[in-house]
Amino acid sequence: MIDIRRLNKSFRSLRVLNNLDLEVPAGKITVIIGPSGTGKSVLLKIILGLIKPDSGNILIDGNDIGAMSEYELNAIRKDFGVCFQDAALFDSMSVGQNVGFPFKVHTKLEREQIFQKVDVLLQEVGLTGIEDKMPSQISGGMRKRVGLARALALSPKLLFFDEPTTGLDPVMTNAINALIREVQRKSGATTLVISHDIQGAFNLADYMAMLYQGQIVFEGDPEAFQRTEDPLVTQFVQGGIDGPINPIQ
Repeated sequence: MIDIRRLNKSFRSLRVLNNLDLEVPAGKITVIIGPSGTGKSVLLKIILGLIKPDSGNILIDGNDIGAMSEYELNAIRKDFGVCFQDAALFDSMSVGQNVGFPFKVHTKLEREQIFQKVDVLLQEVGLTGIEDKMPSQISGGMRKRVGLARALALSPKLLFFDEPTTGLDPVMTNAINALIREVQRKSGATTLVISHDIQGAFNLADYMAMLYQGQIVFEGDPEAFQRTEDPLVTQFVQGGIDGPINPIQ
C-alpha cells in the first residue's frame, strides 16, 4: 500500500533521512520504532505530504505523492485518517463538533445526519454521551480516543498514528493499543504507527521497522525483533539507545 524508495531529507547540515527504503503492507498494522529524534515524525509528515523530501519517492497505492499537485494531494488525503501525538483537537469546538468536522468539510450531509454519525463513532471508541464537552474538560486518554473517532469519520483506507500513547499511564496505553487493533481489525485499513514504546509495539504490530540515524536498520514481525541478535536492535529493545540523532556522514 505504501512504498518508500531512497527517501532523503535534511535540515541544513543535519541529515534526518538517508536513502530510506520501506514497504508498508496493505491491511496490516506496521509500527515504526526508534529512539527519540531519529526522524520518525518527519517521515510521517513526508508521507502525509506536509513536508517535501529532498529526493526519493513515496508511492501510495501505486501513486507517487511527490508528483501530485496540491489539489491531487487533497483528494488522496480523503483516504487518510490521522491521529497526531496531542490529538490536535480544536479547543473552540465541542467533542461532537470535532468528530463531525470531516463530515462538515467533505460531505453534504445534513446536521442531523452528522449528529447520528458522530454518535456512532463515539460509541466505537467507548465515549458515549460526551458530545457537548469541550476538549479541556476531558482527560488525555479521552482526547486521544476523540482524535481516533475523528480520524475514522470518512472510513479511511489508511490510518496514521504519531506516538498515540505518549503521556498516558500503562493502563490507558494498553487500552489505546487494544482500541487501535480492534479498529484496524474491523476496518481493514492499512495502519502505520510511529512509536518509541517497544513493548506497546510488540503487542500492537503485525510488522515492525526500526529507524535509526535516518535508515531502516531492521524490519520484520514482532517475533523477529525478539529473536534477533542484532546488537543495535537488542540494545534498543533493552532500553539502551535514546537521545537525538547525530548528523549522518
